[in-house]
Amino acid sequence: MEFLDKYQQIVADAITKYTFKDKPAELYEPMNYIISHGGKRLRPIMVLMACDLFGGDLREAIKPALAIEFFHNFTLIHDDIMDEAPLRRNKPTIHTLHGINVGILSGDGLMLKAYKFFEDLEPEIFKACIRIFTHTGLLLCEGQQYDINFETQKDVTFDDYIRMITYKTGVLSASSFEIGALIAKANFKDAKSIFNFGKHIGIAFQIMDDYLDVFGDQAQFGKKHAGDIYENKKTVLYLMAREHATEEERKELDYWYSKKTDNIDKVYGVEKIFRRTKVDEKALRLIEKHNEIGQSYLQKIDIPEDKKKPFAELANYLLRRES
Repeated sequence: MEFLDKYQQIVADAITKYTFKDKPAELYEPMNYIISHGGKRLRPIMVLMACDLFGGDLREAIKPALAIEFFHNFTLIHDDIMDEAPLRRNKPTIHTLHGINVGILSGDGLMLKAYKFFEDLEPEIFKACIRIFTHTGLLLCEGQQYDINFETQKDVTFDDYIRMITYKTGVLSASSFEIGALIAKANFKDAKSIFNFGKHIGIAFQIMDDYLDVFGDQAQFGKKHAGDIYENKKTVLYLMAREHATEEERKELDYWYSKKTDNIDKVYGVEKIFRRTKVDEKALRLIEKHNEIGQSYLQKIDIPEDKKKPFAELANYLLRRES
């Protein structure tokens, strides 16, 4: 998508400009290391897109956009420590290279640097953005804890799952759009509409992630096939399978999800139940449902359709990916 190229270049140039040169190097070099890995950098792009949508000055949004990117990478460093993950974006994780203590400190440093990147905003917008940013961070922590709880919790409901992915994934995308809108001085109603657009696209994105974990092209997806099954993750596929399974199949699911094992029979047995209960089709319908809800919020914004078109294109790009 060509329209993304402009924003990606702005973000890349800003990251180069604000490379950390502070001391001690043992703290700041790992922070530069993870930021420089790239990725799609979608969340800072969301800040810039929303600022553009409402006629704001992109120069005012660049540092807050980087704040979102710094915060996101802070969460990745700490997630990798919790998951004992050796790789991130096909490169060694910070705690693998430098140890857990440096991983914790460099993650904390990124979060605090993120707060400093809001300081240039005028007072009222600063207060609004910091309030959203802090609340988002707390919700993300809650979502992560729910995700951890679900691995051993037996009675996870569909609503529990939606709340978890909303907090863990949906809210950061939503807040990125809202912060961009506020910097452009959008009215409260429009800022909330773009927030809700981002929230539902984020929910759909996470459901797609769950779907691809089992049913995606693994060569393109770039992750271990059925990793969520190995880790006993109570994803939407698992929850819908339980709902539509026979009593015997539910007992089999309970058996496999009571233990963590790399036994290929576990993956084969669970996938067989997933396919029989057609959770792949159900998950794709759920993705489309949240995409449609998100698009409905986009339509509520009183701005010419041609300006909103990139947002619909971004959503379709995210939800029709193979990786």
